[in-house]
This record gives sequence, structure tokens and C-alpha cells, in this order.
Amino acid sequence: MTGRLENSSQDRRARVQGRPVVSGPEAERGAVHRITVVGEDVLRRRCQEVTAFGTPELSRLVDDMFATNRVARGAGLAANQIGVDLQVFVWDITDDWGVRHVGHIVNPVLDEIPAEHRRLVDESEGCLSVPGPYRVVSRPDRAVVRGRDMDGAPLVTEGRGYFARCLQHETDHLHGRLYLDRLTRRERQAALREMAEAKDEVFARRAERAARLGK
Repeated sequence: MTGRLENSSQDRRARVQGRPVVSGPEAERGAVHRITVVGEDVLRRRCQEVTAFGTPELSRLVDDMFATNRVARGAGLAANQIGVDLQVFVWDITDDWGVRHVGHIVNPVLDEIPAEHRRLVDESEGCLSVPGPYRVVSRPDRAVVRGRDMDGAPLVTEGRGYFARCLQHETDHLHGRLYLDRLTRRERQAALREMAEAKDEVFARRAERAARLGK
């Protein structure tokens, strides 16, 4: 999910895996990968569950996803967006209240929010795998996702507002769905035409940022 500048408390410390930290984390480790784009098969199938936790391979994957997301200036990134068929996504996002959230989750499952507690919000949404266009998408303003961290420890993450949108968007990716699927046919075709016109410029900006960061 593309980035932009819940918790209405006064604590404005960044959260890593939901826990407050004194200084904001940075994605310094990891290699940058090419981001897959709409039309590639890996984005259209349900990703496989992770069964091996605490491995160097899983740790490296998470690092690489953070590095790739940083270069692309995304709010979140799913593993299949770098061509890896596993149920993992990362986020690095500043919410509606100015709090930065950074984390990863493995094998995520979204809670079903009861209708009486669900409030749909129409807001502009973009995607790193659909470079260029943004479109208004309706989503609940609260999300709770449950899964595990890379070491296998249980993890529950709750988001509101834009953070909730990010958690839902990335979970959709792991089920083979894109935000385009939530649009009308006419809106989807218009977005794809806009992407075709914008993608080369978007790719060039990503490559330039990667070079500046030594990635």
C-alpha cells in the first residue's frame, strides 16, 4: 500500500510490533527487490502459510520487505509484492493521530467486526503494485489482525483510520486480492490506463531513491 502523511491518547512515541519505543525505528537492513505489478500471477493467488519460524530466511525476508517498502515510500508491503509466495506483510505507517507504527506479521487473520460496531469510511487508496493511480475505496475504520511474529510468538495488532486501512489492504494481498477488485469495472479500467501512463516515472523514482540509499 502506498504511504501518506487510533489512538487519540497523548503518547506519540513510535510503536514497533505495537510496543512504544523512545526513538523511531528505521529500515536500514535488507536488500531492495523489484515490486511485482498487477497482471503477475503471484499477486492473484492465495499465499502459502509459513510453517518454519525463527529461521534466517524468514528474518532476511522481513528485512528485505522493509528495505523495499522504504525505497518505494510505501505504508505497507506484502511478501507476494516482491514475488515471495508466503503469508507475511510489513508496515511502516504514520496514523491519523501522528503516531508511527512499524511491524510485521506472519499468517495474519483479520477479525470479523460485527456490523453494529463497523463504520465504513470512503478514502483514497493506492498500491505499490499498481504504480500511479489512487482511487476511493470503502473500508471499515477499525481492524484487528491476529498472527505471529517471525519467531512464532502470537501477535495481535489493532489499527484505526488509515492504519486500519493498511492492515486490511495488506491482508487482501495475501489472499490474492488488489484494491482494484473493489472498484467498478469502469473505475478499474481507468486506473489501469492511468497506471500505464505513470509507471515508468514511478519506477525511475524508486530506482533513484534506492541508489541514493546504497540499495
